[in-house]
Amino acid sequence: MNYERKITDWLPITADEVKRRGWNVVDIIIVSGDAYIDHPSFGTAVIARVLEHQGYKVAIIPQPNWRDDLRDFKKFGKPRLFFGVTSGCMDSMVNHYTANKRLRSNDAYTPANEAGFRPDYATIIYSDILKNIYPETPVVIGGIEASMRRFTHYDYWSDSLKPSILIDSKADLLVYGNGEKSIIEIAQAINNGEEIKSIKHVCQTAYLTDILPDSDYVSLDSHEQCIKDKKSYASNFAKIETEASKINSRVIIQENGNQFLHVNPMYSTVSTPELDSFYDLPYTRLPHPKYNKRGVVPAYEMIRHSINIHRGCFGGCSFCTITVHQGKQIQSRSEESILNELKVVTEMPDFKGVITDLGGPSANMYKMKGEDTEQCKKCSRPSCIFPAICRNLNYNHKPLLDLYKKALQNKNIKHVFIGSGVRYDMLIQADTLTRKKYFIEEYTQQLITKHVSGRLKVAPEHSSDEVLKIMRKPSFQLFEQFRKEFQKLCSNNGLKYQLIPYFISSHPGCKLEDMAQLAIDTKDSGFQLEQVQDFTPTPMTLATVMYYTGLNPYTMKPVFTAKNKEEKLEQNRFFFWYKPENKDWIIKTLNKINRKDLLTRFYNPKSARNL
Repeated sequence: MNYERKITDWLPITADEVKRRGWNVVDIIIVSGDAYIDHPSFGTAVIARVLEHQGYKVAIIPQPNWRDDLRDFKKFGKPRLFFGVTSGCMDSMVNHYTANKRLRSNDAYTPANEAGFRPDYATIIYSDILKNIYPETPVVIGGIEASMRRFTHYDYWSDSLKPSILIDSKADLLVYGNGEKSIIEIAQAINNGEEIKSIKHVCQTAYLTDILPDSDYVSLDSHEQCIKDKKSYASNFAKIETEASKINSRVIIQENGNQFLHVNPMYSTVSTPELDSFYDLPYTRLPHPKYNKRGVVPAYEMIRHSINIHRGCFGGCSFCTITVHQGKQIQSRSEESILNELKVVTEMPDFKGVITDLGGPSANMYKMKGEDTEQCKKCSRPSCIFPAICRNLNYNHKPLLDLYKKALQNKNIKHVFIGSGVRYDMLIQADTLTRKKYFIEEYTQQLITKHVSGRLKVAPEHSSDEVLKIMRKPSFQLFEQFRKEFQKLCSNNGLKYQLIPYFISSHPGCKLEDMAQLAIDTKDSGFQLEQVQDFTPTPMTLATVMYYTGLNPYTMKPVFTAKNKEEKLEQNRFFFWYKPENKDWIIKTLNKINRKDLLTRFYNPKSARNL
């Protein structure tokens, strides 16, 4: 659906579109593993629009064919400034393979959900091709794949440690995290005649050099040392995450062969006006018309009527990449910017009055920050809410209440639903005074009674306190308290809503008996889980480091991890205790691990707790 728009409303993805614009040359060409969706939820569109807003002629090569004569990479010729390369919104290996390394049959970022339109290790493949065709043209890599692979990293799919992606990709410069500010500085420098090799001052960038810096920096063990000793790799991660958790982080250096990887710190902050400026650009909010006959893009269908209100997350979960990608500090948009975007959404011809999500990485962190910024500047703990909520954290939910209220004042909006996950631990563990001060009761009631579409997603992840400590997640008791609060509010208001909990199997620290206990705990709570997640080691998370090394990077103590395919499948199987075909296996397994005491909990309904 193009809603009678002109083709020039989108950024060009064909030579004909460039010609229609009257361009003789393109300034910047972005190569992406995703289909081109001109929507602020897709990084390629955001970076391209930000550069366009700076006055540059920007074209996009979405999902180029890398297996033919490479004509897709040549269709715009050589850009005046540089190529930008990204695998897309996901790491290409996560996009391609399941936790058991099976090839997926679909791709949500491609029209008709069709697989096979991007290569494995897409950033490396695209960058290498461009360097071979245009060896003198700068290549800047970015996106989640480049960001999470900027240091020596464990690659689950090859079961090996790989060096910084800069080495294998042959790229000139790497941008990590949300790259709008970085890419603007890079483009300005090259446009002013600066050589790509001399651009070493931009925050959130990484490059290879032969020279160590004169200023203070954090030194990591070399790539070669990490291969020799898993303790070195684990120690490196603790240093990386510690710096990522700071407001003012330092340069990080790692030796790779005869070169030094130089990683500049994050920007200390992205202001609300800056963030607004990235979202207030003239996105069509639609897939490019070229895809009209190929079918819908599932990832777009999920977010077409949703709004992102902030970035960053101070949860610090061990299996999550947000801290080392977006940072721990919450960067929030203004109410005005969000409400303006809501107005744009209501004017879309297919809008039926429902905003499907008004959220972010965690839905209820909007405008939250430390009371005393000076204390925050001295802090490097990876989570503001684990093992307990920081006393300095202002987690007032009133700004969210005000935003929800103002959104519903738009006469064209019938419902505003919260589709993002909610941190229920912030709604449960506060004392009475804090709950009143931070509008916890009011927020919980309004969330459940007015902003749930029928199902509310939360992520307790496990029931074992020992496993949850490793995950950096709160006690399962808090989930039980929230479940009861949810049921009470639904009952009092005549609502038949569902609470949808997410759990992970085979996470580091989780043993077979822990999964058996989790199955019992969820059974007793009235859940029969249909969709569950098996832990997938992804680059640059604490959980992945523990998976590979068998060590906690902060204590260097051993951590058990289910590694082989059979162990992972067995853990996952416990989720489905209610299936008849699993009964004999569960009985046999519980006998094998000397937990006969759990058998009656599984198959004697009288043992279940009253709900």
